[in-house]
Amino acid sequence: MKLVVGLGNPGSQYEGSRHNVGFMVVDLLARRKRIGVTQRRFHALIGQCEVSGEQVLLAKPLTYMNRSGYAVRAIAGWYEVGISDIMVVVDDMALEPGRLRVRPKGSDGGHNGLKSIIALLGSEEFPRVRVGIGRPGPAEDAVSYVLGWFAREELPVMSEAFGRAADAVEVWAASGIDDAMNRFNG
Repeated sequence: MKLVVGLGNPGSQYEGSRHNVGFMVVDLLARRKRIGVTQRRFHALIGQCEVSGEQVLLAKPLTYMNRSGYAVRAIAGWYEVGISDIMVVVDDMALEPGRLRVRPKGSDGGHNGLKSIIALLGSEEFPRVRVGIGRPGPAEDAVSYVLGWFAREELPVMSEAFGRAADAVEVWAASGIDDAMNRFNG
């Protein structure tokens, strides 16, 4: 079994915000598989589907970004999902809007959601898809930027990025991290 965790913040006030990119990608995967991510368990909303014969859990933590690790640890523990079988989809200010970076492991890069997961799993060895959201302008602080919404002109680029991120997750589930990196980094 594999676990795909989209990072974001629960609540209607955060829907569509830059920080909720992970939720948006998980929602897209759920629509593709015609399932709901609606079961409330382990501090998250969960759904289950199949990708190329592999059972995949889709999860959206309800713990808020900075405490995402609590949900990930609980889900992975209950379902006995190994670290390398956990894929985290996350926003990344270091990448230009719409750019993807698929990685087999890595540091938190200053992202509090990843920091929480690393701390509670005790490992950086889980794969992730980083989706670029760009940096705030000089007059805007980082918190306001990530909790804000995409500009109208960014929406087509981001919509395409969500589709490619969902594709990368499906490739990872079907044929592994190396294939996903070869196809989506570059």
